[in-house]
Amino acid sequence: MLKLTPILLALLYGVVIYRFSAWRTARTLDAQSTPLADPQLLAVTARLATALGIQRVPVHLYEIAPVNGLAAPDGRIFLTRGFYQKFREGAVTAEEMASVIAHELGHVALGHARRRMIDFSGQNAIRVVLATVLGRFLPGIGIYVAGFLTSLLAARLSRQDEYEADEWASALLVKAGIGTGPQKSLFSKLETLTGMGGSAPAWMMSHPKSADRIAAIEANEVKWGVTR
Repeated sequence: MLKLTPILLALLYGVVIYRFSAWRTARTLDAQSTPLADPQLLAVTARLATALGIQRVPVHLYEIAPVNGLAAPDGRIFLTRGFYQKFREGAVTAEEMASVIAHELGHVALGHARRRMIDFSGQNAIRVVLATVLGRFLPGIGIYVAGFLTSLLAARLSRQDEYEADEWASALLVKAGIGTGPQKSLFSKLETLTGMGGSAPAWMMSHPKSADRIAAIEANEVKWGVTR
């Protein structure tokens, strides 16, 4: 039982930290966001809502500069002010913004937020076990090796979630009559929009490379018999 104590404590720590993080995130989003009011974007989100058979998709503008979209733990979808500004400047179309919203809806529908709580707790337990074992063979650096290996696992899980959300979004966009074209065109310009190049190796990145995501979407198009 004593041998299991560090693992149980790691699991408890992970759950507590997740709960606190979710609470803090919700408070921050409430304080720094407003409901989306842009007529063009509301029109495309209405198409997504119709395809889903719901009244509306709750989308908000999050007042931060980075280009990003996110799904809150409570299911709300957020577009950052920086992303919205790219739309206002004409760098991104309304349909491409709809693909972002559809992707974040995929994270909600597939339960990634809840699963990440389990993943996070498990990763803490793995980190403790690896640090304990490797510390015996690699004194002084075992804990760093354990952290590195755990980070690789977290990145892989995150990439898997992104592919799943992309596929879910593709299906929704096709059903809504928007198609996957805007989804692929957005990925082709995403690195330029975010100012982030693809310098990190794929196995270290939390998101797949854009080219790989486009290829996965096109593979689904073939599987579904969707005309590009």
